Amino acid sequence: DSLRLMVPKESPHKLLSLSYDLLQAVRLRTTKTEYISCPSCGRTLFDLQNTTARIKAKTSHLKGVKIAVMGCIVNGPGEMADADFGYVGAGPGKVHLYRNKTIVKKSIPSEIADDELIKLIQSEGMWIDL
Repeated sequence: DSLRLMVPKESPHKLLSLSYDLLQAVRLRTTKTEYISCPSCGRTLFDLQNTTARIKAKTSHLKGVKIAVMGCIVNGPGEMADADFGYVGAGPGKVHLYRNKTIVKKSIPSEIADDELIKLIQSEGMWIDL
């Protein structure tokens, strides 16, 4: 069995990145932060796409950390069960934060939830300064 990856000669860095992505997807080598996000539905209580992008921008350097961004408390906690940290919509303008499957901060105003997530990651010793 084999797999061959090809990219244009002008972008060999894409080949390396794609190779690492594939190895991480099949759980053979972890080189990046992993994100879990729900597809969004009528219960989603915030702008899921923008929030996920914001959190990725702030945490993408955390090799091997799994972060879940879920739209609501109905299915979110179950879908993010194997994440290290969870960011789950809890009501209009409110977010719950999780460490593994355990809720650790409730009803945080969404305006400060990103920073609170970072503080939580730091408190668990999994934050790396750039």
